[in-house]
Amino acid sequence: MSSTAYIGLGGNLQDPEDHLVRGFADLATLPQSHLTGRSRLYRSAPMGFLEQPDFVNAVARISTELSPDALLDALLAIEARHGRRREFPNAPRTLDLDILLYDQQQLSTPRLTIPHPRMGHRAFVLRPLQELAPDLDIPGQGSLSALLSQCADQRVMPLQEA
Repeated sequence: MSSTAYIGLGGNLQDPEDHLVRGFADLATLPQSHLTGRSRLYRSAPMGFLEQPDFVNAVARISTELSPDALLDALLAIEARHGRRREFPNAPRTLDLDILLYDQQQLSTPRLTIPHPRMGHRAFVLRPLQELAPDLDIPGQGSLSALLSQCADQRVMPLQEA
């Protein structure tokens, strides 16, 4: 049985736009999965560790038969191929792939939390997600539109026109 997952993409090192475009292509080759939607690319200011370049962000929608843990493993492998290193929290990165949502599941394990626990506070996730699913309700967090209105002060600029 196929599930719908939303994947957040982000990066700010070594031509991040190229890493995201190639990240979308990598998602399209996941086993037992199909890329069914992709947002525009957005530029956003860093959060947490501020002394780094702006980020480029986007969201992908996939249909997958992979379990959440198997999907996470596949995403980590893609990040590794893009040279992702985890030096400290919120560090600069070539490509970051996060499972934002997996159907309407709520999951919390030492390895994985779904929905992504900080997505409701990040316009750089919510704006591109809104392109793909404008009427989405995020389990345990609320409606996408209400969450986005709470992030209205965060600067997120599209890099392409719709």
